[in-house]
Amino acid sequence: MSVKLVELRFKGRRQHVYVNRREIDLKIGDYCIVRADRGEDMGKVIHIDSLDQSTLPDGKAFDVIRKATPPDGMALFRNRSREEDARRICLGRIDARKLDMKLVDVEMQFDGNKITFFFTAEKRIDFRELVKDLASTFKTRIELRQIGVRDEAKRMDGVGPCGKRLCCSQYLREFQPITLKMARDQHLALSPNKISGVCGRLMCCLAYERGLYVETLKSFPRIGSRVRTAALEGKTMKADVFSRTLAVRTTEDEEVRVSVEELTEVMRDGKWIPFPGRREKKRK
Repeated sequence: MSVKLVELRFKGRRQHVYVNRREIDLKIGDYCIVRADRGEDMGKVIHIDSLDQSTLPDGKAFDVIRKATPPDGMALFRNRSREEDARRICLGRIDARKLDMKLVDVEMQFDGNKITFFFTAEKRIDFRELVKDLASTFKTRIELRQIGVRDEAKRMDGVGPCGKRLCCSQYLREFQPITLKMARDQHLALSPNKISGVCGRLMCCLAYERGLYVETLKSFPRIGSRVRTAALEGKTMKADVFSRTLAVRTTEDEEVRVSVEELTEVMRDGKWIPFPGRREKKRK
């Protein structure tokens, strides 16, 4: 037996999947009320699917309760205003207790049964007294959640160096490790200003085209190799995978653009050997 699933988006790009056991008529863009941890929450439908009921994880799949109404929308709007007040008060308590932490965002559960404060910090913070201060002020459940700088950028949203909206806020579901090797594989300048995102970490988009570069460059000679064509001899300086050309520094100290298909020989271990380009393929 299959069951309907709906994926909801909440404040700060937080997403979660819920079970629509009651088969409530929902479509993408609708808001609905769902069962949450010790209460109810409200989110926007961004995806609808179905799944075999036997594959649902026990105790982890919360249910959709009902479709949101206009009064629910007003309540959500009031929560946003209360979050600003909570943020101001929390900043005051952080300053008073001289805690080395940066408050990033505040999110109130729809029913007001929980307020979550998201923060970043360089090291572990003892915030037990801060939680007591906030609990006594708001008379509700308080959660302080430490997040990384990449998660901070995702929650706050913004524009990247490319001039477009941040990938993490727009469509990335999970962060994957990004390394300098990904930049090297694409022959990018290793300047932090050019390969770092607004979060200060290496840009997630360094992983997007790496596979294309790695696969295409297998048919190129290594940068720094000595190569020959029918017309010249020189050393490879740069590679352009899209035009399949190389910048070659000739023996006359001139830099010329050469197609990979023009190469006839490459030097390896001090010996000239045929380059496996177009000519080798024709023989086969």
